[in-house]
Amino acid sequence: MTDSAGIPGGTDAAGGERRPPRNRRRRLLRWIGLGLALLVLVGTAAGWWLYNKLDGNITEDTSAAAELARYERERPAHLATGAQNILLIGSDSRSGRGNAGYGEDKGTQRSDTTILLHLPQDRRSATAVSIPRDLMTQIPSCLRPDGSRTGASFAQFNWAFEWGGAACTIRTAEKLTGIRIDHHMVIDFSGFKRMVDAVGGVEVCLAKPIDDVQAKLRLPAGLQTLRGEQALGFVRARHSLGNGSDTERMGRQQQFLGSLVKKVQSNGVLLNPTRLYPLLDAATSSLTTDPGLASLRNMYELVRGVRDIPTDRVTFLTVPRRPYAPNPNRDELVEPDATRLFRQLREDEPVTVTPPEPSASSAARTPAPTATDAVPEGNSTGEATTTPSAPIPTFTGTTAGNAECR
Repeated sequence: MTDSAGIPGGTDAAGGERRPPRNRRRRLLRWIGLGLALLVLVGTAAGWWLYNKLDGNITEDTSAAAELARYERERPAHLATGAQNILLIGSDSRSGRGNAGYGEDKGTQRSDTTILLHLPQDRRSATAVSIPRDLMTQIPSCLRPDGSRTGASFAQFNWAFEWGGAACTIRTAEKLTGIRIDHHMVIDFSGFKRMVDAVGGVEVCLAKPIDDVQAKLRLPAGLQTLRGEQALGFVRARHSLGNGSDTERMGRQQQFLGSLVKKVQSNGVLLNPTRLYPLLDAATSSLTTDPGLASLRNMYELVRGVRDIPTDRVTFLTVPRRPYAPNPNRDELVEPDATRLFRQLREDEPVTVTPPEPSASSAARTPAPTATDAVPEGNSTGEATTTPSAPIPTFTGTTAGNAECR
């Protein structure tokens, strides 16, 4: 076929591809623009929905806030501007979804895990201090869930949570340490398991095999990846692992938390939205916090401030203590070590730790003596003097960067 000029293929062959009419291009551009606008709208709506879902997951502990406000005058003052002290409480409550399988719900709440997390003003390190559940201490008069009040008493630390929840535990911790608690978080069994699963499990290094029926835990020695139920059994088990002491359990909890920190940082969870969302969903839906943290924005600000801390500067230790003289099954503080530790945290001074001795675990109940502590020296007159430039005291502990089996 030829056109009027005798060229095969008609005008297309002569002049190249025919351009679409101008009004057709305009319609195409309008459809593209409309599609992009729709995508932006859907993305914004989805983002807003996700934000509100996560934000609404968090349970705000208004009752604890009201009780703490009632005793504001007796609480410690803030000494270090910009530093934060957060009390992390593991709840053994059998109420709530997924917790009934761990025992009968008797309407009470217990806590075998309490950790004081100190974040310094410069956010270049973090110190997590375990407070033993069996530590004998002064517990103030506290408000019970039924509206009655307990009398002030000298008892083991974890009774504070059973008697008066987070507010009573915070006031007890503040009296014990002299440190102002800025925020608190309470997490239950189910929430802990979901958070572990959200990061794909956590690796721990086992020096010996574990076969614990009560904790539903059977693992060989060596490097193991623990998920939900296994992880919970690992941090909760006490009587059938090691020598059955709370000391060893706190050591496992610190080891596990250190591995969790390392896992979150090494896998880029905090910088990867597809990995971050499941973790945030698990965390927010299982947390009860004070009003100051009970929003996704405030939680994000907290995480953003600590996500770049090197693992070897995330420190774990237990308050210096030893068996309580009247009852060896309870603990008491070792002085002046405990007072020194509390002062350093209170005044935002660095805390240095050395790994525990690999000897008998019972020795861990008493802090190992260190050469860095200041000691009195005699002068020419026989009077005691203190070394003028005493180095920073060292405590027994570990860091998140320590991957050795314990």
